[in-house]
Amino acid sequence: MAYGFVMDVPAPIEFYDALHAEIARLTTGGVEGLLVHVGRATRDGFQVTEIWTSKEQCDRFNQEIVGPALARLSGGQPPPEQPAMQEFEPRGLIVPAAHVVV
Repeated sequence: MAYGFVMDVPAPIEFYDALHAEIARLTTGGVEGLLVHVGRATRDGFQVTEIWTSKEQCDRFNQEIVGPALARLSGGQPPPEQPAMQEFEPRGLIVPAAHVVV
């Protein structure tokens, strides 16, 4: 079953840019199971929306890649405020150029 989430992060968009660059450096290619990733600036920070082929793949990626990237960028300090996250089960995802239909 596909898995998705929307996360609102109360941090500057520049932090997103740095984290995105660090994750790209660590992965050096595709990310298994990730179907869609969109980041955007918001009034209070930034928002990330992702859709994965499974929650397990998302959790593994967060543990193996995102966690270490966050620790490196933050000097190991926990975030001052936890992001608000809403999980959902995607319905009707179509990415024609990637030949993805969920």
